[in-house]
Amino acid sequence: MKKVTVQDQSTVEKVKCHAAAIGVAMKESIYPLTATVQYPRQRKKMPDNFRGYLLFDPEKCINCWECAFICPANAIRMKEAPNKKYYPTVDYGKCIFCHFCIDSCSGGALRTTKIHDVAYKDMDDMVTLTEEMIEPPEIIREDKTLVEYQIDKKDLQIKKTREVDYLFVDEVPPSVEILMVSMCIDGASCIGCHVCEQVCESGAISSAIANGVMRMKIDTDTCTGCGLCVKECSMQILKLVRK
Repeated sequence: MKKVTVQDQSTVEKVKCHAAAIGVAMKESIYPLTATVQYPRQRKKMPDNFRGYLLFDPEKCINCWECAFICPANAIRMKEAPNKKYYPTVDYGKCIFCHFCIDSCSGGALRTTKIHDVAYKDMDDMVTLTEEMIEPPEIIREDKTLVEYQIDKKDLQIKKTREVDYLFVDEVPPSVEILMVSMCIDGASCIGCHVCEQVCESGAISSAIANGVMRMKIDTDTCTGCGLCVKECSMQILKLVRK
């Protein structure tokens, strides 16, 4: 077994080491460089695209269900409203905050916030209904200092200011809108089940019998390109194309 030896230090070297340690302690007490945020008295500055608690605007919802279809965690369910439309509810016990729902929302009805610390009584309470998503949750704040990390070429700089961060994002950068419409690519394979006509919220799909054959007609001027008919078509003969 190899013997571990400890190098003896002279009295002068010991004094220098202790003096250096005391100097670091005094410097930290006057100008601390710690990267720790003293939450909740301090709050880290979040970017406007921070993936936080979701808010919902029913006036902008086109009832396409795309948010529920695309959710990889199966956290979004659609709830029927008094106006006979279906709006999303979110189970935050399942939500992974990927914000695919916001990215896929063509109407801009879903938007993000910088809220990330909502408390719930139990798991059932984590299911947030549509009406609870319209208004933000009650916020109790203790923070007085805003912490911002700034990285330069040499080191990490920590900037602390006596202010609070606004947790709601009012102005969302406009997305590049690509207009899409539904189109039947193989009318001969249509079985006339009328499912596409029934699920179409905009009333763009209608049916008519011509020469004893059921034909589906899509009004491209009325179609919103939500893709719900494409999703539900059992024959997979509908697809979205650029308008």
